[in-house]
Amino acid sequence: SVPFLIRLFPDVLTKFVFLNFLSFPFFVDLRRPELLLNNTISLYLTTEPGITVGIWHTVPGSRAAEAQGKDQPWYEEALGDAHPVIIYLHGNGGTR
Repeated sequence: SVPFLIRLFPDVLTKFVFLNFLSFPFFVDLRRPELLLNNTISLYLTTEPGITVGIWHTVPGSRAAEAQGKDQPWYEEALGDAHPVIIYLHGNGGTR
């Protein structure tokens, strides 16, 4: 009966394969990473009209003292300075 149900409801299979309806850790607002992670801020990029991608910008521990108490414009400026940027693509889990 399981193959029959999957054939009738393919969205159910997608939900259980990717589990993108779960957010882990539970009961944590991932839109505010500064409450969980040091030197981290949430930013949003508009890649094309109607598509917005959320990112976290985390500065390394060597710049922790410099980042202490800074706001979003400082983090945006830090992306364009001479320090290297590492892009981590987390996969299809649905949350950062």
